Amino acid sequence: MRKIFLLLLAAFFIQLHLQAQGYQLSVKLKNYNSGTLFLANYMGKTTYLADSADVNAAGEAVLKGKEPLLPGIYLIVLPGKQKFLETLIDKQQVFAVTIDTTDLINNTVYKNSPDNELFLEYNKFIFRQESLTRGIAEQLKTARTAADSAKVLPQQQELGKKIQDYRNEFLTKHPKTILATIFRAMKEPEIPKQPAGEDSSFAYRYFKAHYWDEVDLSSDRLVRTPILEGKIRKYFSQLVVNSPDSIIVDCDAMIARTRKSKEAFKFVLWWLTYNYESSPYMGMDAVFVHLVEKYYVPGEAFWLNDEQLNKIVTRAYALAPNLIGQQAAPLELKDTASRPVSLYKTKAKYTVLVFWDPTCGHCKTEIPRLDSAYKASWKSKGVTMIGIKTEGTQEQWLQFIKEHHLSGWVHAWDPQSTSNYRRLYDVYSTPVVYLLDEKKKIVAKRLGVEQLQDFLERSTSGKEAASL
Repeated sequence: MRKIFLLLLAAFFIQLHLQAQGYQLSVKLKNYNSGTLFLANYMGKTTYLADSADVNAAGEAVLKGKEPLLPGIYLIVLPGKQKFLETLIDKQQVFAVTIDTTDLINNTVYKNSPDNELFLEYNKFIFRQESLTRGIAEQLKTARTAADSAKVLPQQQELGKKIQDYRNEFLTKHPKTILATIFRAMKEPEIPKQPAGEDSSFAYRYFKAHYWDEVDLSSDRLVRTPILEGKIRKYFSQLVVNSPDSIIVDCDAMIARTRKSKEAFKFVLWWLTYNYESSPYMGMDAVFVHLVEKYYVPGEAFWLNDEQLNKIVTRAYALAPNLIGQQAAPLELKDTASRPVSLYKTKAKYTVLVFWDPTCGHCKTEIPRLDSAYKASWKSKGVTMIGIKTEGTQEQWLQFIKEHHLSGWVHAWDPQSTSNYRRLYDVYSTPVVYLLDEKKKIVAKRLGVEQLQDFLERSTSGKEAASL
């Protein structure tokens, strides 16, 4: 499937939130007297270059700009790109830092940056726990049985509690800092004891309902950190029911939480759009179409120019007519003898609609496999095969049908190009396979032979069971 990820990503960085003053980070490096210093920022779990500056003979470099940086976790990347220091950027964007590469944690000193002084103290605390962390990891690595792993559990719990206690105390003392925003977002709901009368799904329902309670989506602070993307990915992969209708409800609810922050709105909408446009799971294109129709068509994707917006909307409109659950578009075609073929006049319990090209390498492999499965199993289940030629000459088409004994199929083509099947069925590569039910409703699409076999087995066995 074509991806619009690069288009969305390129446009994502064009718009910047403008403020009155810029930034200036004065960096002093010990053990360096040349090279290039880089400043990068997180965008989700990926990092992107934000600025760079040359290091002078005294080991000094100044990163500065006329417009302020958006808040988040940034990386000061040392010359050679082998070492970096994570740095917080929030409201105070004029500060100095001295970095000793022999010990980035304990020998780094910030000046005029309270946020980073607090962040540095936290990193020193985590560094002090490193020996315990390594010991736990080593024990888990050498564990041979479940009992061995269980012995490590108390140590893991002790370490986790110690870190969480530090964060909780920090939240009490410094509740309005960017690091407090990050710590709150990292927390997960604590599930209370199950009340009497609640069923076994209580823990799941409570966890899902309170998952976003501590995540501040009303500010820009979490967008340029790895935290927000991780939270979104976990929520939609583990907590949301994997059906388009359920996903759409949760997408809209989450987007609604971002309305007070242009950057959070932009990131969440972009992530959801890309994730469901590129999803490998069948039927998720319905989520993509919904997002485009609800947010992009009305012009809410403010960071896109007209050309970029048009490409995204066009892609959604190409998918809209052939979503699972939709009635298949009518097709009026010709058979190999130029006689009329009508999709809706071809009666069948199931219709497998195959758009294929006799000159396509993938088709040369898949079409005979589809035919073998049809003759071995699908025909007895009431399946009718309709194959539609997309490319190649009529002679090549007929020769392929003859050589591979594709008997029993309804073979059709559109010699006058009047059916508009490419747009209606989103046919831009081959083969493309659709499964239609008795009323010609789309029940599955873009399946391989094995997937189609499994789908038909489940569908027919389910109907047989229901009739008993």
